[in-house]
Amino acid sequence: MKLWQKEDVTAEFTRVADKIERFTVGRDQEMDHHLAPFDVLGSLAHAQMLQTIGLLSEEDLRQLQVELKKIYLQTQNGQFIIEKGVEDVHSQVELLLTQKLGDIGKKIHSGRSRNDQVLVDLKLFTRDRLWRVSKAVKNVFDQLINRSEQHKDDLLPGYTHLQVAMPSSFGLWFGAYAEALADDTLILQTAYRLANRNPLGSGAGYGSSFPLNRTLTTELLGFEGMHINVVYAQMSRGKTEQTALTALAAVAATLSRMAMDICLYNSQNFGFLILPDALTTGSSIMPHKKNPDVVELLRAKMNRLKVLPMEVMLVMSNLPSGYHRDMQILKEILIPAFDEMQACLDMTAFILEHLQVLPNSLDKPMYNLIYSVERANEMVIQGIPFRDAYGLVKKEIVNGFYKAPAPLKHTHEGSIGNLMNQQIERYMNEILLGFQSDRVEQSINKLIT
Repeated sequence: MKLWQKEDVTAEFTRVADKIERFTVGRDQEMDHHLAPFDVLGSLAHAQMLQTIGLLSEEDLRQLQVELKKIYLQTQNGQFIIEKGVEDVHSQVELLLTQKLGDIGKKIHSGRSRNDQVLVDLKLFTRDRLWRVSKAVKNVFDQLINRSEQHKDDLLPGYTHLQVAMPSSFGLWFGAYAEALADDTLILQTAYRLANRNPLGSGAGYGSSFPLNRTLTTELLGFEGMHINVVYAQMSRGKTEQTALTALAAVAATLSRMAMDICLYNSQNFGFLILPDALTTGSSIMPHKKNPDVVELLRAKMNRLKVLPMEVMLVMSNLPSGYHRDMQILKEILIPAFDEMQACLDMTAFILEHLQVLPNSLDKPMYNLIYSVERANEMVIQGIPFRDAYGLVKKEIVNGFYKAPAPLKHTHEGSIGNLMNQQIERYMNEILLGFQSDRVEQSINKLIT
């Protein structure tokens, strides 16, 4: 079953060599299982629109809706399969409709192409997965804010150039990654909004002579708007995937950097954090080892995700406008990335929940010099210009007269003594509201109930 199959399937010129077919289909059936529920949603919206322009009767629509909702249920409970010999999810859905409804099932392809079908599937899939990732990011964000408040008074050496620099705190450290994830969520929202535009009705990229109501399908599927120009609707293939993966890469960059910090801080040479025994593995030869394998793998998995936008860019490189089969490969890059990110976000939340902070890290004599800026600031408060105070403290250190002062109180916004976590939380919540996910959920629920 192929949507492009010719009338005479026995004629030599209409058959495709098995070797060619295996190569061209590739992993499409595997990837298309992820798109199945979204293909049904697109068909529900398209059928409703076709009825309003007279290409389906009310009874045709009713029967199609009944069968499409049955198929949708199958996609949710694991019963949907793409049969052997069926090329893709679009063909399978149409085959099921035709088997049940005969000619009525054949009518649903009026006014659309497999090109805009796969586009709308990918838009709906990407929109859904970006929202899921954003919710998982929020879970990690909440963990970070909670740990920041819990350990706001536990000091930690701050580093520049991996050299001891100035006093920090676990409150600052956890809170920094929370705010980073808020910024990352803003990038996720941008990708979400680009995915949240309707390509349905663009056909093969040149529209249709039927009076399609693209505004109606936009509203039915809960899209924020439509890709207006039908040629550009097809050109958004690749851009949507690259933007989504760029957003995932932003989250991945934050998580991989935090994973690196945890690896360092958990090592005996730093000794600021402890990964509990249940989160570590051992050595086959060294009895004392407790290795942070889970964090190292998290770092590696996130580093792999960071390269995916470039993969999409290279696949799309130098392609002219219009559809090209090269784009099929994009599914294999995009779809697994969401599963990997979800698993890693879940693991990050688990690690943060069980991570143990070692207090009093700065009490060790080796960190005395970390207060050198505090010493200079102490002199500034006494009226000495900072540049002179800097020189005096430098001489104290060189000549062995330096003595660490009592830490000065930090009060400015975002400092050790004034974390402003509530403002960071407010920023994150405002970003999440910008997704307008409630409107999408309401539209989808109307289609399937």
